[in-house]
Amino acid sequence: MSDIERGSGDSDGEEPRDDHGAGQNPFKGTPFEALFGGGAGGSGGFDFSQLAGAFGGQMPDLNQLFGQLQAMMKPHDGPLNWELAVDTARKTVAQKPDPTPTQKQKDAVADSLRLADHWLDAVTELPSGITTTAAWSRAEWVVHTADVWRVLVEPVAQQSVDSLGKALPDQARAMSGPLLGMIGSAIGGMLASQSGSGIGALAHEVLGASEVGVPLTKPGVAALVPTNVEAFAEGLDVSDDDVLLYLALREAAHQRLFAGVPWLREHVLGAVRDYAEGIEINTEAIQQRIEEQMRGIDPADPASMQQLLDGGMFDLPKSPRQDAALKRLEVVLALVEGWVDEVVGQATDGKMPAAPKLREAMRRRRASGGPAEETFASLVGLELRPRRLRDASTLWGSLRTRQGVEGRDGVWHHPDLLPTDADLDDPLGFRADAGAPEPLTDDDFDAELAKLLEGETDTDDGTDGSSGEDDS
Repeated sequence: MSDIERGSGDSDGEEPRDDHGAGQNPFKGTPFEALFGGGAGGSGGFDFSQLAGAFGGQMPDLNQLFGQLQAMMKPHDGPLNWELAVDTARKTVAQKPDPTPTQKQKDAVADSLRLADHWLDAVTELPSGITTTAAWSRAEWVVHTADVWRVLVEPVAQQSVDSLGKALPDQARAMSGPLLGMIGSAIGGMLASQSGSGIGALAHEVLGASEVGVPLTKPGVAALVPTNVEAFAEGLDVSDDDVLLYLALREAAHQRLFAGVPWLREHVLGAVRDYAEGIEINTEAIQQRIEEQMRGIDPADPASMQQLLDGGMFDLPKSPRQDAALKRLEVVLALVEGWVDEVVGQATDGKMPAAPKLREAMRRRRASGGPAEETFASLVGLELRPRRLRDASTLWGSLRTRQGVEGRDGVWHHPDLLPTDADLDDPLGFRADAGAPEPLTDDDFDAELAKLLEGETDTDDGTDGSSGEDDS
């Protein structure tokens, strides 16, 4: 038998030697075993001669696929290729028409926000938080909110990369060297692509700068997205002016709360960091998930292949610490949205007949969640949807009824005073024993003043302590 018939390297009848055999593969047992293990003929590389066969004889769009991989592997600062994330978000936005707001629209937004601030002055002691108004296109919303999205997403990406490196066997970490850096770049690029897709999808639906409950702009910047506002108004049977004013009221109320409660922004971001620090990588779970996704890929369909990049390959089960952080985030977002709902309801009472209809429409929107926000939650793992808006709104309204505006807004003085998840289970019972203080009459004031001037203080034995006698 010739060498050709036996196969190269098999002239002595022995099995072909694999210089990168299973025993020498530092990634054995990890999701990267197939990528960095021995290739055909023991070369250690990928056997591209079998690529067409692996794809059923039809080659995919390799230029597109490799272009995406190249962008992911591009060197970048930090754990996330944020330039790729923003670029992906803008490309996602560009898939639909995105007109630049006209001057008329900009003026209408500015006028509505000014009127909204005037109405809110009468229903809350928190001062206006608006210094700048804006009407944005969807692409402008992406650009102006990108810095805050980065703060939200990067901790998750950093912990994902770090945890994956720690999850690799000791032999893999010792032998891989720069290879782990390449893996980190690839994961950072993949998470950037996923995050950008989610942010771009949100841009198609979000109504303003604060709708997701997190302050996404620089302090004082209040903005609405007219194109999305018009889409929201369709079918509501409410005038465009009322819709714009109502949404301006909500935007202005958000701005007041985050400006008037300095610790609130950090409280929300802290919950995100706690979520990130709780990430635990289970390499077996990753490998199983990748295998499941690969089985669902149609090699001849480039759109199907894209699922490997956009399909949430690292959407892992949450750890107990992550669950606790998400619960804290969910509660505080519900409290924020509930306060906004309560304050805007109070501000529009008797002034805007269409307000109850708009309030219900917003509650349904906030409670159910749109496909864009669901997409973002599945990609990044952060649930930015307050599920308990109605309970929170009821709690704030009940507290105002019993203790007034000062008592309601005073809860925001310190995070330890905030209602808990258990309090939302019984919103009417929150501080049920804390009624409004009884008003002090003129007679009461005069009597207390006389006691103070005359030194009338009760002693433990019931005497007034003012006899002047010497105890000795």
